[in-house]
Amino acid sequence: MGKIKINILNDNVKSKILDEGLRVLMDPGVKIDNESALNLIAEAGGNVERNNSVAQIPEKIVFDALRTVPDEFDLYNLQGMPVVKYGGNNIHFDPGSTAIFYLDPETGKHRQAVSEDLINFVKIVEMLPQLDAQSTAFICTDVPEEMGDWYRLYLALNFMNKPIITGAFGKETWWVMKEMLSVVSGGDHELALKPIAVFDVCPSPPLSWSDLTCQNLIDCAKAKIPAELVSMPLAGATAPVTLAGAVVQHTAENLSGIVIHQLANPGAPIIWGGSPSIFDMKNGTTPMGAAGTWLIDAAYVEIGKSLNIPTHVYMGMSDAKIIDAQCGFESMGGALAASLTGANMISGAGMLDFESCQSIEKLVIDAEIIGLAKRFAEGIKEREDPIGLDLIQEMGHRSGYLANPHTRKWYKEEFYIPSDVVDRSSYDAWELNGAKPVEERADKRVEKLIQYYQQPAFDKGKRWELQKIAEVESSKHGLKSLPFKYALNAM
Repeated sequence: MGKIKINILNDNVKSKILDEGLRVLMDPGVKIDNESALNLIAEAGGNVERNNSVAQIPEKIVFDALRTVPDEFDLYNLQGMPVVKYGGNNIHFDPGSTAIFYLDPETGKHRQAVSEDLINFVKIVEMLPQLDAQSTAFICTDVPEEMGDWYRLYLALNFMNKPIITGAFGKETWWVMKEMLSVVSGGDHELALKPIAVFDVCPSPPLSWSDLTCQNLIDCAKAKIPAELVSMPLAGATAPVTLAGAVVQHTAENLSGIVIHQLANPGAPIIWGGSPSIFDMKNGTTPMGAAGTWLIDAAYVEIGKSLNIPTHVYMGMSDAKIIDAQCGFESMGGALAASLTGANMISGAGMLDFESCQSIEKLVIDAEIIGLAKRFAEGIKEREDPIGLDLIQEMGHRSGYLANPHTRKWYKEEFYIPSDVVDRSSYDAWELNGAKPVEERADKRVEKLIQYYQQPAFDKGKRWELQKIAEVESSKHGLKSLPFKYALNAM
């Protein structure tokens, strides 16, 4: 749990942003290309212009919806244990999602990913204690695009124990993914009672909901599967160029999602999240490692917390194309800033190139960054009373603290001790060990983690059901066999 917190907005500015967000919901309103959502808003008393699919949402409907949002909930691993706490200032990390490229560990070039890449990635995430959840990290191109979202989840479910952050690219495939999650959980009731997954749902800036994402939002609510709002205003392109103005738009987009979600099923869990960015006027890009992007993110987290809603943020990424100094300082800056916001889930580990590329080496480097950020956010604790007086008086002018039992008792809790990815040896020792740069040390750690990975225990019957679903669905796309098929007969 984070102890140290930063505040970007004062109470007056937060109040103004929320007030303006509410006013935006009335004028110009929100464009919603989903008939079910429009009907829900109209039945609640909102004004719906059917000719252009624009809904005007009064304050009363918004505040009624906010009153039914759970202020906290747990996410469970596949063993049924609560491992992620959404709510308060609890901070957790997961890898970034849905990258379209993979940084090849051997060539150092971006390429399209295949099943084996994602399987290895899932294994590494399982082995990194700094990461609290999995993600469907990148798109596998060895299967048809239309089945990509459920196939990524299928692969992950075969190798993970940690909960997962995922998302659907289609209205129909959401149901396939939900069926897979239900099989693993032991049924729909068990999945709702102990959710193992969160679905990202993304409004389209400015102030729009597509039919697909809106239906995913409604379906998540009805099934009580946590939904994570991912509003993505681009300051200066699809939102006001002022950072506070972009937060106003983010607020309106997320509030509209809260309304639709809670009207569909009051009390269903939902998360106030996003992945906004400034728009780089020089290069026409959306930099995730920019200070302006971090400020928008930190500010919207504060808005979510002021409404007592669980929060999420996309930070800790880099716009660099390879693992270099830029990659390091952008990732560290974002992860540390995110930790100090107290966001409940911080997504982005492993990501490069404006959220478009995933790297398994960067993932293990980011794990060390996350360890440092988590430790810093914990702050300094009063371990004993008196704090240090008795010990200092006992030791006097002797420098033998290293051998003192007090040091052995507390050093592992007081210090973050990194893996060999971080080199803290002397220059001579570093040279003696081959003078390896950080990416080579990360490569070695990846090899070691893969070697020691052990697949979590998983009921054989559930594996059969999961595979049967995958085979039935893949056959609809002309696949006679899957690139990955678990060797059930060998179990």
